[in-house]
Amino acid sequence: MHDLIYYLSIFTIISTLIPFIRHDYWIFRVFEYPRLQKLFLNAVLLALLFTTSFPVSTSETIVAIFLFLNLVYLAYLIFPYTVFGKKQIISSQHPASAKNLKILIANVLQDNQRAGDYHQLINDCDPDLILMVETNRWWEQQMAPIEEKYPNHIKVPLENTYGMLLYSRLPLKGEVGFLVEEDIPSIQAILTLNSGQDVQLFCLHPKPPVPQESTESTERDKEILLVARKAKQSSIPVVVMGDLNDVAWSYTTDLFGKISGLLDPRRGRGFFNSFNAKYFFLRFPLDHIFCSAHFALKSISRKKSCGSDHFPMFVNLEYAPAAAQQNEKLEATVEEKELAAEKINA
Repeated sequence: MHDLIYYLSIFTIISTLIPFIRHDYWIFRVFEYPRLQKLFLNAVLLALLFTTSFPVSTSETIVAIFLFLNLVYLAYLIFPYTVFGKKQIISSQHPASAKNLKILIANVLQDNQRAGDYHQLINDCDPDLILMVETNRWWEQQMAPIEEKYPNHIKVPLENTYGMLLYSRLPLKGEVGFLVEEDIPSIQAILTLNSGQDVQLFCLHPKPPVPQESTESTERDKEILLVARKAKQSSIPVVVMGDLNDVAWSYTTDLFGKISGLLDPRRGRGFFNSFNAKYFFLRFPLDHIFCSAHFALKSISRKKSCGSDHFPMFVNLEYAPAAAQQNEKLEATVEEKELAAEKINA
């Protein structure tokens, strides 16, 4: 027991230090994901210190001190996503109107056969806009019945688990792009709210930095930051959404926010861990909806599992230009702009 505490403590400390190495190789990036899990393990290990004879040597005392510092650091990183953190986006106090935009996003898991569950989810949520990823021809056929209610759509069904289906009951005009890799699509479109206001949309699903997909995060980071740059240049309100295969608190997502100026509705409201739906102890916030400061938040929620390894996410935004005066303002430093340019040009 004594040795187990010692070596688990060292592992926990190292797993927190590894992401400080700004290398794109997957082993350095994947340790950014489990911050909640590391925080829990760290707290358990510290609790065990008070019930055992550990530490008894100088090296063990040093490990115990670093373990405590590690707990404080992890808590600091996690805090903005708790209900005690500062909200980046103010809450809407107005009743639903023509200025609202209800968005449902879902990574359906290509081999999942529970299409009926998604039809029920759509009926329950009644969204204005639906983004489904990991969708192939089978999923396109299964979702055909919703096209009567959602007549505007952009569809890129693929068999490589990177297909996209975008459905809207609001006017929608856009195009499919392949920003970084020829088999990884994205969607750029203009959506018109019932109020007449145009909104710039970006839909993404880059490859994750895991051995079976991509051994480096270079392509993922490049796509995310290319969209950040496009969003910053937009003269109209912006929404970016999709499975970014990156956690909300990673340095790439943080850089995305500063380069784009877009805000995260989860900040100050909760983690909303959308993956992995099958294992409660391995859950991370991978499915995102970011928006410009023109919006207030009516609601945000994680929906029940529909057979995928991702939970669907539902966000109700209100176009409220006055909110920009109260929402947080994000700006990138010169060094951060240079880092983004370096990643984009990689």
